[in-house]
Amino acid sequence: MPTAKEQLDLLKQRVAAIELRFAQRNFSPALWPQQIDVEPARMRVEEWAAGVVVENRFGEHFQIERLFPAHRQHGAADIGSLAELPADMLDVLAEGAIPSVECQRLAFLDTETTGLLGSSNPYAFLAGVGQITAEGFRLRQFFLREYSEEASMLAALADHLSNFDVLITYNGKTFDEPLLDARYQHRGQRSPFDRLAHLDLLHGARRLWKLRLESCRLMELEEQVLGFEREGDLPGELIPYVYFEYVRWQEARRLVPIFHHNAIDILTLACLTAIVPAAFRQTDCDALARLGVKRGEDLCGIGRWLIRAGETERGLELLKRAVDAGLPDRLLFRTLWDMARLEKKLGCAQAAQELFGELAACRNEYRLCALEEIAKYYEHEEGNFAKALEFTAQALACRPGEAWTRRKARLEKKLTKRMKKVNQTRQAKAPAPVK
Repeated sequence: MPTAKEQLDLLKQRVAAIELRFAQRNFSPALWPQQIDVEPARMRVEEWAAGVVVENRFGEHFQIERLFPAHRQHGAADIGSLAELPADMLDVLAEGAIPSVECQRLAFLDTETTGLLGSSNPYAFLAGVGQITAEGFRLRQFFLREYSEEASMLAALADHLSNFDVLITYNGKTFDEPLLDARYQHRGQRSPFDRLAHLDLLHGARRLWKLRLESCRLMELEEQVLGFEREGDLPGELIPYVYFEYVRWQEARRLVPIFHHNAIDILTLACLTAIVPAAFRQTDCDALARLGVKRGEDLCGIGRWLIRAGETERGLELLKRAVDAGLPDRLLFRTLWDMARLEKKLGCAQAAQELFGELAACRNEYRLCALEEIAKYYEHEEGNFAKALEFTAQALACRPGEAWTRRKARLEKKLTKRMKKVNQTRQAKAPAPVK
């Protein structure tokens, strides 16, 4: 187990490597208002970045604004198309909890914090808020140059959020909002979140992509869904350490990756918001494909959610399309089982039996359940005890058990009784022998 000093040395090496990559790059003016050249070791952030020192009744803090122009792409996402998002796009995903609102009234929020390295009550030293405009995606970042500026920063953030009606975050209901609420309470200020409807996009993203992707972390979706790969990004676990170093040494150069990380997180959040809610509103395959949702696992995720939401027929249709698109075995058999049960529930007995038959024909975890459903159908619906006995025998061959043995005995008894009755009927109808 490495010692604390060894771990700290390793972190310093990783930060130095990241800083070197950033120093070697030519940053786009759209992202960074000033080029990074050789600079004094202890240049304060307001001397380096094209931001402003904002003063209010609580003191001062630092703010940066930047614009991602409408004509730019973020991976496969068109930034300009964000301005075309419909007012009711969140209705389905929020299950009616969020009112229809123009996209310009959406606030996309993400914070960078001191984590638990400094105290059990961490600071949000950087809060970014993105908004959709006709010119593109505009971002405002509120930054603490030192801890004493927190009251000023929080007041400015609350004032800015008063311009919006809906807050959109990624894991914000669990992390960002509670953390900021605690800081507002600590400073004796009123939290701005009381009046804002809040959509945490993480939950919708998981429903859509968890069956395909091992992780639904924001950066993972950024790469896998948007096709955007970051260069020289600072790992999240290093951000508190880098901020502590800045507070100690006032080396503004160290902040470059943090501001960049926060900005890209928020832009990615906005681009995914254009995809996730829309996916749950569509069942047309062509429309879903245009959103980048065409893998069987993704269609299956939407279908499951629709079924849980009570839209059984729409959900079933998407499950069928997911099977047609192709699913790995771990999902295929579960999906066929779900489809069969839904067809049975909807009264489509023939369709259900065909699906149960597919499951019964090969080795899988639902084979016994499918054999039972088929046996029950032939016994109770068709009255075909011979067929029911045939499938019961198959189940016993797969996995002997007392329940199956009892079922077999009962069916044999029923079959014997029926055969006896048939024979009696035949004898009764037979012509009397000639004397």
